[in-house]
Amino acid sequence: MLALITVFIFIYGIVIGSFLNVCIYRIPQKEDIVRESSHCMSCGHRLKWYDLVPLFSYLFLKGKCRYCGSKLSKQYPIVEALNGILYVVVFYATDFSWDSILYCLMTSALIVLSVIDYRTYEIPFGINVFLFVLGVIRCVFGKGDRGTLMIGFFAVSLFLLLLSLLTRGAAIGGGDIKLMAAAGLLLGWKLIILAFVMGCIAGSVVHLFRMKVCGAGRMLALGPYLSVGIFIAALWGNGMIDWYLGLFM
Repeated sequence: MLALITVFIFIYGIVIGSFLNVCIYRIPQKEDIVRESSHCMSCGHRLKWYDLVPLFSYLFLKGKCRYCGSKLSKQYPIVEALNGILYVVVFYATDFSWDSILYCLMTSALIVLSVIDYRTYEIPFGINVFLFVLGVIRCVFGKGDRGTLMIGFFAVSLFLLLLSLLTRGAAIGGGDIKLMAAAGLLLGWKLIILAFVMGCIAGSVVHLFRMKVCGAGRMLALGPYLSVGIFIAALWGNGMIDWYLGLFM
C-alpha cells in the first residue's frame, strides 16, 4: 500500500510539474497560463493530449517536437521529475500530515520562482502572493503557534527592507524581500532565519564557484538559493535547530 501511495504522489507531482513548465515559460512573457492552449515554442503548432504526458511524451518523442522536429528543452522532463521526486520527499519528511499538502504547493512555487529568477533576475509578484496565501492558510487552519508565524513575516523581510533602503536597492531586490516575508509567515521566525542563513551561504559558495569556473558575472539571482534554504528549513529545520542548540547544553 505504501508503495502504491508513493507512486501516486510521484505521478501527481509530475503532472503538476508539467503545469509548472507552462508557468515558467509564460509568466515572464505575461501570457495566460490557463486559457491559452499548449503549443510548440518553435513552430507554434497546437499540441495534442498525447504530446503532453509528463516525462513519457518527452522520452517517446526523443526530446523533439512531433511536428517540426526541433529539439525540446531538457527543462521539461527535469522540472516534471524534480517536482514528482520532491513531492515524495515532502510527504515522507512530514509524515503524510496536513503540512504535506502546504509544503508540496510551496515546493512547486519555489521551483517556478527559482527558474524564472535565475533567467530574468526577477521574482514574479504572483508567486510571492501564492506563498503568502499558503502562509495565511497555515495561520488560520494550522495547529502551530500563530504568533511565531506572524513574527516570521517580519523576522527577515524587515531586515532586508532596511538593507534595501540604506543601499537604495543595490544590495537586495524587492522580490527577495517579499519572498522572505511570505515564506516567513508559512514557516515561522526560527525557520525563516535558518532558511535565510542557509540560502546566503549556498548563494555565496555556489556563485563564487560559478564566477571562477563558469565565468559568471557578479550579479546574483538570490531567489534560487533562498528557495533551497526555505525547502530544507521547512522539512528538517526544527531538527537542525535542536541539534545545534544541543551542542551548548
